[in-house]
Amino acid sequence: MIVLRRSAFRALFFWIALAILPASAEDFTKGAAVIETVSGEARRFAMEYAITVGEREQGLMGRKLLGPDEGMIFDFGATQSAVMWMKNTILSLDMLFVNEKGEVVGVAERTQPYSEDIIPSPGPVRYVIEINGGRAQALGITPGSRVVQGLRPPS
Repeated sequence: MIVLRRSAFRALFFWIALAILPASAEDFTKGAAVIETVSGEARRFAMEYAITVGEREQGLMGRKLLGPDEGMIFDFGATQSAVMWMKNTILSLDMLFVNEKGEVVGVAERTQPYSEDIIPSPGPVRYVIEINGGRAQALGITPGSRVVQGLRPPS
C-alpha cells in the first residue's frame, strides 16, 4: 500500500511540475521575418511568436541560446505603450519597438540580463521584437527600419 501511495504522489508531483514549467522553444509558433534597414538592406530572421498573455510573459526567459538570425516577436494585439524587462532572461537582447505599420520606432540595445528595470517603448507600439544583443547595430537596424514580412505568424 505504501508503494502505491508513493507512486501516486510521484505521478501527481510530475503532473503539477509539467503544468507550471516555463514554455520551451517548441511551444511557440515559428515563422520568418524580414526587416529592411533604412539603407534598403533586407535582414532575414527565424522568429518565434509570443501572442498570448502567457507566451508574452514567458518570452525568452531561461533561454540559454538564441542564434544570430533568430528572435521573438511579441504581438500585443493593439497599439499601446509597451513595457518590457529582462527578469530571468539569461541573454542580452536588443528590443525593437515596432508600430502597427511595421516601422521600427525605437531600439533598446544590449539590455542587461536578469534586470528587473522597466524598458519602456518610446511611444505607442503594437510589437516588440527581441534579437541578440548587439545585432541591431551590427545589421544596421535603427529607427526608420521596417518589418516588411512576418509580423504575424504564418496561417
